[in-house]
Amino acid sequence: MTDKPTNPRITRKKPTFDNPNQLGKLPPQAIDLEEAVLGALMLEKDALTNVIDILKVESFYKDAHQAIFQAILDLFTDSQPIDLLTVTAQLRKNGALEVAGGAYYITELTSKVSSAANIEYHARIITEQSIKREMIKIASEIQRDAFEETTDVFELLDKMEQSLFEISEKNIRKNYSDMKSIMREAIAEMEAKKDQKDGLTGVPSGFTALDRVTSGWQKSDLVIIAARPAMGKTAFVLTVLRNAAVDHNKPVAIFSLEMSSVQLVNRLIASEAELDSEKIKKGSLAEHEWAQLVHKTAKLSKAPLFVDDTPALSILELRAKCRKLKAQHDIQMVVVDYLQLMSGDSGKGGSGNREQEIASISRALKKIAKELSIPVIALSQLSRAVETRGGDKRPQLSDLRESGSIEQDADMVMFLYRPEYYGITEDEDHNSTQGLGEVIIAKHRNGSLENVKLRFIGKYTKFTDLDNFSNYSNDAKQEVGYTTKFASQSSGTSSFDQPNTIKMSSRANDDMDDLMNTNTNPTDF
Repeated sequence: MTDKPTNPRITRKKPTFDNPNQLGKLPPQAIDLEEAVLGALMLEKDALTNVIDILKVESFYKDAHQAIFQAILDLFTDSQPIDLLTVTAQLRKNGALEVAGGAYYITELTSKVSSAANIEYHARIITEQSIKREMIKIASEIQRDAFEETTDVFELLDKMEQSLFEISEKNIRKNYSDMKSIMREAIAEMEAKKDQKDGLTGVPSGFTALDRVTSGWQKSDLVIIAARPAMGKTAFVLTVLRNAAVDHNKPVAIFSLEMSSVQLVNRLIASEAELDSEKIKKGSLAEHEWAQLVHKTAKLSKAPLFVDDTPALSILELRAKCRKLKAQHDIQMVVVDYLQLMSGDSGKGGSGNREQEIASISRALKKIAKELSIPVIALSQLSRAVETRGGDKRPQLSDLRESGSIEQDADMVMFLYRPEYYGITEDEDHNSTQGLGEVIIAKHRNGSLENVKLRFIGKYTKFTDLDNFSNYSNDAKQEVGYTTKFASQSSGTSSFDQPNTIKMSSRANDDMDDLMNTNTNPTDF
């Protein structure tokens, strides 16, 4: 029986890419400069101080050189002199003399350089080669894992981004600054801030009293907004997003894990057009109300506001999407609605309890805020302890649900509170609480703790400043018991039915076609 001929293309072993040598190339290296730097370190006692923040043990390519540099670092840590004899003795003490090539090789290193004049320049080249090797290693691991069918693609993407970010963090260090340069930078910032409207240094919330306390939502801050159900958390953040995007043209994004994108937009329409949210939900609008909707939401349709309603969003997906939005649209703020509906790192799932998972999510949100240099606002539920307490049932920090780390990680914690929800009709000064909303600032790392009063308009699902409510329609005023000289006007007269009103004879479908005939797609990313 004759053997079947073998096909060399089938039997040939497929090369792997874990080892760069199999590609016919040597890893990036600078052996001669490594030798020169190590020799210089043993010749001049102060040479190490010039490169200690540039070089690490793993920056060296040869194992022998890594062992020698580790011995030099050990001597430096112990405040011992660094020279040929002490390094040899330290290597012998570490049990690494043979790995380093023996005493003869160490002696040779000192003969290959005459001074440490260019040691910093040589050290930077060594570090550059080390960074290239790390990038090759990461690329090889990503390529290997990408071929695995069981690999979670979003986890792999996050791993790649995080690995590259870590290389940058480890190797690009910020140098110290002298007082003169720091003062110059601080004064330049103050001069820039003095020209900003209302003294705002962050993203405006649109609420005058709140911005007076916070100076806007600050970069790198994690803001937790917590409340019991039906207090208006979503209405509050939608008003904040609308104010930033429409009034100040700031690109912002919301990740809604509870409501769909259409439901959120319906709320925004009701708020912007000042139409009853129930009518919006049912589509039962009169002719003039359709015209009012189209006219008043024209700016909203063009606003740089991005909506993602992915259910059960993981922290890995959130981080990847935020990075993409920052790169493509330079978003200035992110809102997550709400924190308890998120899932943690899928690669670590099941190893801990829910409290630990929430703790990891809050830490990750803070990292996103710091990495992208934007405020991240996360909504959170409060525990039922609020309902069981007596008195006015104002929330407190201990009511934060599922994890105390939320309080620890947050730069600011705010509670939304509406006393009329609990049947409280008067405050301590016997003023009516109808339509009153409070923002209770319970933690403020960079500012004061205050209670800010706002007006909540339930039929429009929106918050507004307490002192400019006279601009709203009589229907809205009657809902919250607002009485001024304007109350004598007929409550049946729409705020839109004025002499200067734009009248449109087309029906709903034509109006909506005109409204949506823009290039802006808030859900497209």
